[in-house]
Amino acid sequence: MSSNKNVVPEAKEALNRFKMEAAAEVGVNLKNGYNGDLTSKQAGSVGGQMVKKMIESYEKNMK
Repeated sequence: MSSNKNVVPEAKEALNRFKMEAAAEVGVNLKNGYNGDLTSKQAGSVGGQMVKKMIESYEKNMK
């Protein structure tokens, strides 16, 4: 069973936009749908950028 489920299903579109923005920031060209042709380095850079932005947002809201 996959643990890759959204806690709030309505947030799926916002998460996809967030992923596309993060990919553009690190220079990875994502397509809508399947992106299995990405290298591990590319996929990791997108995920890392997403985490970085989430941490920055959280820290900003702590003030």
